[in-house]
Order: sequence, then structure tokens, then C-alpha cells
Amino acid sequence: MEEVHTAANAGPDLVESATYVQPEVLERAIGKLVLLGKQVDVSADQMIQLLESGLSVAELVVYVAVANEGCVCD
Repeated sequence: MEEVHTAANAGPDLVESATYVQPEVLERAIGKLVLLGKQVDVSADQMIQLLESGLSVAELVVYVAVANEGCVCD
């Protein structure tokens, strides 16, 4: 069965614009993504390269999350 994410299917009215998000929230989210990346051997520089090559932020999060699912981490 396919998982449905309400926010992903919502219009721009439901999802806040990045200009209205508090900088502290963005910093924490980025920090958590970088820490998760370290656990699965994806550096911040590699993440930046992936974003610069056309990957969206949402796709990057999925990429790191999937890598984490297959990770045998300490």
C-alpha cells in the first residue's frame, strides 16, 4: 500500500514559504541532516554537490534516509 503524505500533496497555502520559517528551525533541521549524513558516510560537501547537481532538498532528505535504513551503524 502506498503511503500518502498530506503536506506533499498540499498546495502552497499549507506549506510555509522559506522566507517565513524561523532561522533557528532551519539551522536545527540542517544540523540534523548533516549528522544523519555523517552516520551514513555522506559528508556535507557531498550533500552540497548533490544539491548543485539538481537534487532537490526533499530528494536529498529521502536519499540520506534510505541510506540510513540500510546502514549498519555503530
